[in-house]
Amino acid sequence: MAVSANRNWWNTYQLDKSDTNDSNTEEDEDELAGKRQLSLNLSQTLRTKQLLINFDGGRPVLRLRAPLDLVNFPSVSRPRWPIECEVISDIIQHIEWDPPEPEPFYQHTGHERTPMPVGEERGKVVYCIDNATKCPYFTCSRVGGSRGPIKSATYGVNQTEFTLEFESRFESGNLQKAVQVGVYDYELTLQTDLYTRKHTQWFYFRVRNMKAGATYRFTIINLMKSSSLYSAGMRPLLYSERAAEENGVGWQRSGSSIRYYRNSCQNTKGNNSDAVALYSLSWTLQFPYDSDTCYLAHCYPYTYSQLQRYLRHISSNPTVASYCKVRVLCHSLAGNAVYVVTVTSPGVSRVEGRTKKAVVVTARVHPGETNGSWMMEGFLDFLLGDSDDAQLLRDTFVFKVVPMLNPDGVVVGNYRCSLAGRDLNRYYKTLLRDSFPCVWYTRNMVERLMAEMDVVLYCDFHGHNRKNNVFMYGCNNRGDASLRLHERVFPLMMSKNASNKFSFKSCKFRVQRSKEGTGRIVMWRLGIKNSYTMEATFGGSTLGDRRGTHFTTRDLKSLGFYFCDTLLDYCDPDPAKTSYCLTELAALLRKEVRARLGKDVSTDCNFSVSDLETSTSGSNSSDSDGLPVHLLNQPQTVHPEQTPVKKKKKHLRSRKERNRLQPDRVKNNTQPTKSPQSSIKDVEFNLPNDSTVKESIPERPDVKESIPERPAGRHRKKWQVHGVIRKAGIPPPTSHSGELSQVTLWQGCEPIKDYCLDKLSAPFPHHKTKVCPSISTCTALSPHTGDPFIHPRQWRVSSQLLHLSALLPPSPNFLHSNQQQNICSQQSFTSYKVYRGLSACTKVLER
Repeated sequence: MAVSANRNWWNTYQLDKSDTNDSNTEEDEDELAGKRQLSLNLSQTLRTKQLLINFDGGRPVLRLRAPLDLVNFPSVSRPRWPIECEVISDIIQHIEWDPPEPEPFYQHTGHERTPMPVGEERGKVVYCIDNATKCPYFTCSRVGGSRGPIKSATYGVNQTEFTLEFESRFESGNLQKAVQVGVYDYELTLQTDLYTRKHTQWFYFRVRNMKAGATYRFTIINLMKSSSLYSAGMRPLLYSERAAEENGVGWQRSGSSIRYYRNSCQNTKGNNSDAVALYSLSWTLQFPYDSDTCYLAHCYPYTYSQLQRYLRHISSNPTVASYCKVRVLCHSLAGNAVYVVTVTSPGVSRVEGRTKKAVVVTARVHPGETNGSWMMEGFLDFLLGDSDDAQLLRDTFVFKVVPMLNPDGVVVGNYRCSLAGRDLNRYYKTLLRDSFPCVWYTRNMVERLMAEMDVVLYCDFHGHNRKNNVFMYGCNNRGDASLRLHERVFPLMMSKNASNKFSFKSCKFRVQRSKEGTGRIVMWRLGIKNSYTMEATFGGSTLGDRRGTHFTTRDLKSLGFYFCDTLLDYCDPDPAKTSYCLTELAALLRKEVRARLGKDVSTDCNFSVSDLETSTSGSNSSDSDGLPVHLLNQPQTVHPEQTPVKKKKKHLRSRKERNRLQPDRVKNNTQPTKSPQSSIKDVEFNLPNDSTVKESIPERPDVKESIPERPAGRHRKKWQVHGVIRKAGIPPPTSHSGELSQVTLWQGCEPIKDYCLDKLSAPFPHHKTKVCPSISTCTALSPHTGDPFIHPRQWRVSSQLLHLSALLPPSPNFLHSNQQQNICSQQSFTSYKVYRGLSACTKVLER
């Protein structure tokens, strides 16, 4: 019926159009009004309002209308908590504020105190909660946490004695216990990630009943990292509600006598684990007002409710509803929505839509790395703005953005894990959809996206606790010689655009076996050549004019802007910038190789480019390996349809076979080793030289076809000037694309000085200083979950849920995806299944 009605409608429209052309009296507005009227007539004929009509080359194309208000953001956010968590009813919000001048690092004097833990025996407990000890694993959730009245967690607080009153039972809060060991001295114990006995780094709590001018000392006694940026001058954050109300001052760095050191305590991570040394962070602080309400935090907080308020704000502006859609990707273990934002220009034909390339950006897989959310907000602010560069990005790419991958961990105040008690950034290869839904659905979304179009870049925003500045981790492309060093181009361009914040020297490109489950490596093995994590420090910068100063929220948001700016540079159809970066990279690596071989020739002669780099680990990546915590103690049963797999005996070789193989072993052991000079030649042979770089660039289809040709009549500051993308302030080139000496690229960036760069007569200066545009919006559309019906009051997880019932062979597309092209076949995301039920082979699959 719909097809016949559409055909009749089309014939009527063609007749009306021919009459209009003959008379030449109708305007474009009348034609649009006629289309709307004909669409209304079609809806009345079909007796439905669910069909919408788009025009593709003048022909009508029917599509279904998205349900209204499908993503409904409540005026007051009500996240779901584990049922054992007590949550206070106070609504915590902070104002955004940036200091007028950059806040400097703390300068150590060498006389800072290192107080050893006193404990409850000689101190007085003034605050204590025990959420983590009530249940060994997650069972169910509820809006507002536990039922019944909230018990008081403070003990012996006297208002007249100015004993501090602590509280952390709010969203993203973390403080388990406070012990008063002196008049103004307090020992603090952080809560480990729920259902684990590790990961203590993030803290965020409230204090009241303070005395202005008094010097208080806070000492956190159960930190687990052996090193920290607090030893390099990082200072904690302080927020005063009275200062915010009276002076408009928000979060600011504070504290003196800061010391990070190993204490005399130990912690046992598991039942059979060895004791692990604990570390303390001690600092002094003076509060600005008497009886104020203040907050102390490790980094600028960014809660799940704050994300919902931001998405509601941008969705409320109807002007950008045509190019920004918010949907629900899935729901977390506790039932909190995981949102996905799709940003691209509308109104393109199907053929043109397929030629677009995709960019995938995610953040907050580690809940305690709040700086990732601030970078994500800056990224979305720019992308949804009304600038010409933002419009160009939307015309060129399809952006899939997951702003918060681990909402449960953010809500309960975890540092690294989800409610499964595991680090989600080690489980992108998992088959346990119901245990790790956030990363499972994210990988599934990327696989489906790759089946439709080329994904040119994937980036996951993170925070780093041991190194300053901002940097990236990538993956070496070893297979294709034509792509050698290309994975380093985007980070190098980023360092030129944000030269006082981004450090290319800190970037690493190793593919470690212990990181095989991370999003960066899994997406790379799926076929995304440019797969990164962008790490922003919790501290500040050591570069340029920002050397020795902390990052603010404005600095973190500006990194999202620079990310968009670098994306335009990287996909410029003119290969001049890419060619220059590859030449600089080749010179840099030659310099490092010669320095490495010159220092230690005898012991380290044969190594690859990645051997020049240290580990990309910010923590012990093996800490979170294994099944979800609710499956660890389950008995391993065998289903009736299954039979236990017998371990095959390894048969010894016969004497005749051993004697036959003996000459080969002797021959292999007597082969001469390569000399250091030959190693240098081998390494240098693998590095691209100037000529090969210039010859390879024009042949790259991913660069030349990444941006379609645009009409020259459109007013764009960043579009065609002699066929080259130009940003505001960049003069057009005066030479051919192959001649690098006369092209202006980056300002203030000195190239690597090496003999191979003598041909370049001038560096490539860059351009402009931009201000992030104002926020635009997105609209609300339907979720795509497919989850079964669950009672709206509680989300339950049984103790025997989420097992695999059969040992499935891994998909060949998944195992050998490093050899695939960027376009993924449909089989890549249909070759595995998700099973429920108890299985004895779960540990085999989840290695």
